[in-house]
This record gives sequence, structure tokens and C-alpha cells, in this order.
Amino acid sequence: MSSASTADATGSLVTAIHVGASSVSLLVAEVLPNGSHRAVDFLEQPAPLARDVFRHGKVSAETTERIVSILEDYQDALAEYGADGHNITRAVATNILIEATNYDVFLNRIRIACGLSINPIDDGEMTRLIYLKTRRRLKDTPAMKRRCTLVVHVGPGNTRALLFQEGAITRYTSYRLGTHRTREATDGTHAEGAAMLRVIREHTSGNLAQMKFDYHDVELDALVVIGYEIQQIARYLSKGAGAHSLKSLKKTTLEAAQMSDLDLVTRYQIDYQTAEALLPALETNLAIAENFGLKEVHIPSSDYEQGILQDLLVSGSLVGTLDQEVLRSARILALRYQSDPRHGEHVAKICQHLFSELQQLHGMTKHDAMLLQVAAILHEVGTFVSPRAHHKHSEYIILNSEIFGLDRQDITMVAMISRYHRHSGPRIDHPNYRDLDTVDRIRVSKLSALLRVADALERTHDQRVHEIVIRRDDRRLRLVLPGVTDAAVERLAMASKGDLFEQVFGLEVVIDDAG
Repeated sequence: MSSASTADATGSLVTAIHVGASSVSLLVAEVLPNGSHRAVDFLEQPAPLARDVFRHGKVSAETTERIVSILEDYQDALAEYGADGHNITRAVATNILIEATNYDVFLNRIRIACGLSINPIDDGEMTRLIYLKTRRRLKDTPAMKRRCTLVVHVGPGNTRALLFQEGAITRYTSYRLGTHRTREATDGTHAEGAAMLRVIREHTSGNLAQMKFDYHDVELDALVVIGYEIQQIARYLSKGAGAHSLKSLKKTTLEAAQMSDLDLVTRYQIDYQTAEALLPALETNLAIAENFGLKEVHIPSSDYEQGILQDLLVSGSLVGTLDQEVLRSARILALRYQSDPRHGEHVAKICQHLFSELQQLHGMTKHDAMLLQVAAILHEVGTFVSPRAHHKHSEYIILNSEIFGLDRQDITMVAMISRYHRHSGPRIDHPNYRDLDTVDRIRVSKLSALLRVADALERTHDQRVHEIVIRRDDRRLRLVLPGVTDAAVERLAMASKGDLFEQVFGLEVVIDDAG
């Protein structure tokens, strides 16, 4: 491990730990002058976390202590670099951990034993990681930028699909389907060989049928499959890198079905945890490709686990780029429900201006600004159901939709903000609002107040408010609308929608005459 001495002397080392579904890994990397990372060391040890979660619903004491021991060894290894093993740049756990009834006990044990604060990867982070992997794939294969490509990540507990058209994300869906989840669900059948493949196919059929329906209206040119197990054995599928024929994938799947876990470990040089989930991974990816009538699949040749650790170190720095993909996903959702795009975009533009100009007043983050824009774009999707009480319909539609890059908490926030763009403001007897913690209730109230003001200024749906001059005194927020000769409509709308802003910020919103 002496290769790190030069990097450590410059103080440019960063570290990442991932407590994954079937292994615990550590990456030590050097930050290069151009901001990229060069791997200095990578360590990985198996641990049956997913098996515990899906078989018993909790992490066993034995597995917990094994993971603690692995992390302590990693901390000792970091000490050889002169690095602080208690100050890891990124330390995360697989998102299936939250399905364990004792996940908080498990994380507390690590915190006490190792001094490490580890958090499960949320849905938003996971989609960002898949995005990073796919973006590299598109960069390596320029032709794919001009094609309709479906990227599918079959994870340990969930499967995510991203549709790329001409290099941009146009659809995102997720399914409760995964390699380890399937293994534990089908293991009790005691089926073997081809019979086990039929059991796996039957178990996954509902989710795969839904995926086929979700993308039935597009003609796919390529399928990219990502996943720990499939990437582990990709080099055995064919001699070439990248594209693999469905024929070779099917042949490998049939051969694997005839092997024991020990045979799989020996044949593919993998650990037992990976071997247990390999057959569901192969059969699921094969079924997906067959469902879409494709003759080949593209599998990244890079190491999955090392790649995810490298991406964890940079995903936070891509917020601006990813925000654009989030907004694109919101616009696609708005289009699906026939919401007026000009109105939604103009309200979002006004929201952006108000958020920026009133930063000192509300004190919220860039992420909050993005959620406000998404809510503005989507606030009237409920009119697809009915114009009457459409704010409630908007809440329901958003809560039951997927938006790329947003986790469930973010989507709940957007749904609440959209719901409160008209009529009653947030109330504690509203179930979804009541379920939020105090901090998030305050965020919803602040962002809803800004959305209501913006929506009032776009009451005519004619996009006639293009400039807003904002002044504040002790009791009022004064708005001047240059270019609007008669603001009677906006004043009338503000009389009903400015109430929440006054309740939250203590300022009455007043529209003054221009000039």
C-alpha cells in the first residue's frame, strides 16, 4: 500500500465506503489537478447483508459483527496511508437496508464500534449513480447518443429503467424486482436446473410485463444492462467487450442453471453471495432483452463495485447537470397529463426570480429551489382529472409518479407544494403534511407561499408579467410589474393567494402601480 505515499503527502486523498448487498468495499483515490479521481487502492470483502434482509427481514448479529470487523480492518488499512479512518469522504449502505426491521440498530452498532456515520443510498442518489454510469457509456459509444437506448439496472432489491433518446433521459421507471429479492422468493421451491429458470421467469413476469407496457410505445435500438452480478461475469459471455449476443447470454444462463453455488464460485471466480444471486440476475436480464425483441445487450466492462465508489465521490458535484435532467423529467410528466406548458414554465420562471431575490428572507438551499421549480411545472397536472379541486388531484398524481433524480421524500415535498398552490394552505389535519417532520413542514410552507405568489402573478395564463421589481419594508413585500398597465387581475389573485406568504414571512404582498 506504499503507492499512496506521494498522494498522501499532497493531502489529495479521498475515501469511499459502500456497505453493499453482498460485500463491503473501500476505495482510496487521489484527486488529480483536473478534478478527476485516480484509484490508489480498492478493497472488497463479502458479507451476506441482502440474504439476511430478504430471508429474515433483519440483519443478523453474525452479519453485523462481520461487517463491523471488515470496517475496522479498513480503518487500519487507511492508517497506513496516514488517513483518518473515522473521516471518510463518502460512507453509504445499499438502499435495501431500510427494509430490515433493525436497520437503525445495525447502523448504531457501526457508529459505536467504528465511529462511522453510514446512511443508506436513497432513490435519488441511486438514479444519479446510474446516470453517471450511463453517461460514461454514451461517451464511450458515440453512436448510442443518436439511438433510442434503454438502460436497466437490476439491483439486489429493485430494478430501475432509464430511457435515453438522442442522449437525453426521456423516461424513468422503477420496479420491486431484484436479484437477491428473487433468489430468496424462489429458493423455497427447491427447483433445480431448467425448472428453476421457469420459476424465476414466473416470479418476475408481473414486473417484466409492466416494464414492457411502460415502454411499448418506443422502438428500442439498444439495451444496456447494469448490475453487480451481470458485470462480474460479463467477460465470460463473449470474447469482445461491450455488446454480447442474446445467444451467448442464454447459453451462459442455461449452463449456470446446471451448476451448484460452489461450481459457480469456481467457474466465474466470484464469492458465494454473488453466486447465490447470479441465476436470477442472468435470467432476469435475459427475459428483459427477449421482451423487447433485442438480439444483443451491452454490459459495461468496468468493475461494478469500484465504479459505484468512484461515482459516489463525484455525484454530489453534478447537481447542476442533474437538475436539468430532473426538470426535463418533470416536463415530460406535465406533458403526459396535458398541463399547459407555457403556464407551468412561466410560473417556474417567476418562482426562480422570487427565490433568488428573497434568499435572505427564506434562507433555503439550491435543492429547495429545484423542488420549487418542479412543483411549479407540475402544479396543474390535476386538471387532467378535473378542474374542480385540481390541487388535490395534482397531489395524488405527483405522489404516484416517478421523477428522475428525486427520492420519495423529494416527491412528497413536490406533491405538497403543488397541492397548496391554491385554496387552503398547509394544515396539520392534512395526512401527508402531518406525516412530515417539523423542518420539512416549514420548507413546504415557505415554498408553497412562493408558488402561490408566482401563480397569482400568472393568473391570466398569458405570460404578461416579465419583470418584477421587489421592495420590502417592515410590514409589506411590494411588487412593481413594469410593462403591465393594469394589474387588477393580479391584485385580485394576490388577495386570495398572498395570505400564506403573510402567515409564513409576516409580510403582506402588495402590487404597486408601475412608474
